[in-house]
Amino acid sequence: MHRVGIEPKDIDVVFLTHFHGDHTLGLPPFVLHRIFVDKPRQLTFVGPDGVAGRLESLWEVSWGVDWKSVMLPRFKARYVDARPSGQVAGHRYETVKLDHGTTGCNGYRIHFGDVVLAYSGDTEPTAPLDRLVDGADVAIVEATGPGDVFSHMSWEAAAALRKRHPQTRFIFNHLYSGSVKGAARDLQVVEV
Repeated sequence: MHRVGIEPKDIDVVFLTHFHGDHTLGLPPFVLHRIFVDKPRQLTFVGPDGVAGRLESLWEVSWGVDWKSVMLPRFKARYVDARPSGQVAGHRYETVKLDHGTTGCNGYRIHFGDVVLAYSGDTEPTAPLDRLVDGADVAIVEATGPGDVFSHMSWEAAAALRKRHPQTRFIFNHLYSGSVKGAARDLQVVEV
């Protein structure tokens, strides 16, 4: 974050789409920084049902007995099970249940004034994804790779999604190999 000019202390909310490791295991270093470097300030985690238990388990795995005795007293966290719609840190959001293997995934439509950001996490290219991005100004959507990609979206499906929603600016992420037009590059900051 520092390399691209983002201050961890300025983040108020983290939206979690699902609990797979490639979407959660970057959180412990972030939390560590919030505890020991930044001034204590509440951080809200919005995620699928059970987000509090899942993340508290992750923190305990990460730091063992030191979590509860040393770190937890310094960490101001709030856990919110995502609702169909809600408000957090002054922004409205809607949750759209997406298809991702057997676990599913939450997609979010987050309102920044008149601007709508849609974020999918991992998903198959099914009807709920079109509902998520419909009318969004910007959509951050995964495009895992070429061809048939189990429980994810292929580059071809991502291109078709973009074609169906020409007024939406797409940023593709979660690429496992190669590139696709519109993909976010490593450490790229995009003005929204």
